[in-house]
Amino acid sequence: MGHLNYEDSKKLVFRGMWLLAAVTLIEVVISLFGKGHLGYDPGDSMVLVMVVGVLIAGLSIYKAYYIIYEFMHMGAEVKGLRMSVLLPVLLLVWAIIAFFHEGNSWKERRQLIKEKNEIEAPKKTSSILLDKQTKSIF
Repeated sequence: MGHLNYEDSKKLVFRGMWLLAAVTLIEVVISLFGKGHLGYDPGDSMVLVMVVGVLIAGLSIYKAYYIIYEFMHMGAEVKGLRMSVLLPVLLLVWAIIAFFHEGNSWKERRQLIKEKNEIEAPKKTSSILLDKQTKSIF
């Protein structure tokens, strides 16, 4: 795409703004539907939660792509620069997934510790106390 005059640039910006607004509204409607605020009660449907999550994540990724490649002009850059931006972002996504996994592991371990703390240990007599008593007799 070459240089655009003011009117064409303005049309392009407004087209992008309306596209992002439409995608955001779709995300809001999907989210409200998934939470049961639009007349449908999802109950404990894990399938619906997963579908809503995937749709919202997909639409959010699309918005991020559009903003980076159109408004930040990354689409017009050379491949090396695009990769130098994209690869650290992928590492950040990997780190977020790893932190969520680690946090879930800590949560499960904490629940196990709480359960074990609630179990009452059986009372037993101390063998050290008995040894001291028998030594004092002899």
